[in-house]
Amino acid sequence: MPNSVDTSLTGRTAVVTGAGAGLGRTEALALAARGASVVVNDIGSAADDVVREIEALGSRAIAVTGDVSDWSLGDRLVEAAVDTFGSLDIVVNNAGITRDAMLFNMTEKQWDDVIAIHLKGHAALSRSAAVHWRAAGKAAGGPVYGRVINTASEAFLLGGAGQANYAAAKAGIVALTLSTSRGLAKYGVTANAICPRARTEMTAGVFADGEPDTGLDIMAPERVATFVAFLATPAAQTINGQVFVVYSDMVALMAPPTVQQKFVAADGVFTVEEFADQLVPYVAELPAGQTYSASSIIELDTTGT
Repeated sequence: MPNSVDTSLTGRTAVVTGAGAGLGRTEALALAARGASVVVNDIGSAADDVVREIEALGSRAIAVTGDVSDWSLGDRLVEAAVDTFGSLDIVVNNAGITRDAMLFNMTEKQWDDVIAIHLKGHAALSRSAAVHWRAAGKAAGGPVYGRVINTASEAFLLGGAGQANYAAAKAGIVALTLSTSRGLAKYGVTANAICPRARTEMTAGVFADGEPDTGLDIMAPERVATFVAFLATPAAQTINGQVFVVYSDMVALMAPPTVQQKFVAADGVFTVEEFADQLVPYVAELPAGQTYSASSIIELDTTGT
């Protein structure tokens, strides 16, 4: 079992998608600050700028440009990590976009673009990394080092009315994370998901202005990146298959869904009428507005933003 205080990433290699700006950039820098070499992915030249920032920290980095919705990019990112730095140890799936619209106004392209970048993008790199770690585990005859950190959102917990595409993609990412955690655990790999909030260019229209004159912004992406760096370390080896809400000065571990009420047919087979007799009165007694939506997470927010 790893040392519980082993938080160094020296000698490790990470791949971070969407790392040319915003949260991904900050995550890449946080990993590099703890000693990791980083494969910086984005769609344009911003990736090269982040590479220079990492090198200024004294760490190593390489830029690999490409769209994460291109399935083959996953293989290129893994190959870049192994060929350039000798290993693949950490995957941070971060790349994402928003195309918000009410469901009745949503176009096929708005749906497809969000699902492609978020869900397919996560799956493509996760699949390539899984192939690598499975082969490495077989070659080593035992567990290897592997971390997958996926980026979900509170949108999947709340189901915002104007984000059907985004919420659906993020729900899919959580399911992908759980499947990854189960499928790769025997190889020594962990997979967890975060639901972050951070003040970035992508969220400029979401969070109110409020950056402080001094001190770290309550919505600074660095706050999230610190937690991502932790999940990447040996100290986090026993944390697997979990979902966290991360922002401000707190991290909240989400509980798994529970069975609220079980309904049983009196004679072994339900009729429509019996469903009406059992379910309608029960649901009528629920607190107003209660659905499967995890609305209690709203109470976590004390930032005022």
